[in-house]
Amino acid sequence: MSAKSMQSDIVLRCEGMHRYLGEGEGRVHVLRGVSFEAKRGNVYAIVGPSGCGKSTLLYQLGLLDQPDDGRIWLAGELMSNSSDQARTAARNRHLGFVFQFHFLMLEFSALENVMMPMRKQGRLSAAEMEARATSLLTSVGLADKTHRLGTQLSGGEQQRVAVARALANEPSVILADEPTGNLDQKNSDMVFNLLTSLAKENGQAIVLVTHNPDIAKRCDFVRPMRDGEFVTD
Repeated sequence: MSAKSMQSDIVLRCEGMHRYLGEGEGRVHVLRGVSFEAKRGNVYAIVGPSGCGKSTLLYQLGLLDQPDDGRIWLAGELMSNSSDQARTAARNRHLGFVFQFHFLMLEFSALENVMMPMRKQGRLSAAEMEARATSLLTSVGLADKTHRLGTQLSGGEQQRVAVARALANEPSVILADEPTGNLDQKNSDMVFNLLTSLAKENGQAIVLVTHNPDIAKRCDFVRPMRDGEFVTD
């Protein structure tokens, strides 16, 4: 594979990321010069003790927060210190999110929840959005529950809807913060397998934060963090 081809596989990259939180004597140096890259079709686990900076890094990579120093590229575009409008557009176009708490709109159906990111992007017609949402819910095993309200779904089913929603706009990268943290072993395995298999089929990169060693060892790459830095474990 050529150097140019290998470079094009890198869909998310950051260099020298620093982030401070708090003020005065309580100010904490949460990220200490972190560099990271993610390639299409690979699954990356970021692991480490609570408070080491894992989730802070994920929020930086997801353009949900600004670094104090350092640079972030998403799909080849430099995003650090870009405008809020540009960051929002890039998130909608390139990123899908799955969190520990699914954050579904429980008063809406599974179908409507999956269609929400597509409505925000405004690229597909109503019929196309419904067809894609139905297809995604079928792929996560919920073909018979597309019209169930969020309140009528189990915890595992709600998280599977969240996976389908994360894939709705065909993102380049899926960022997942403890995506199986609230699930039992059976549902945890199901959600992880669905997320990784669907992403690999589509050549998407997955970056997930997890405390679960069984989940981490099934990823392609494991990056341990400690005290705001990546370390050799």
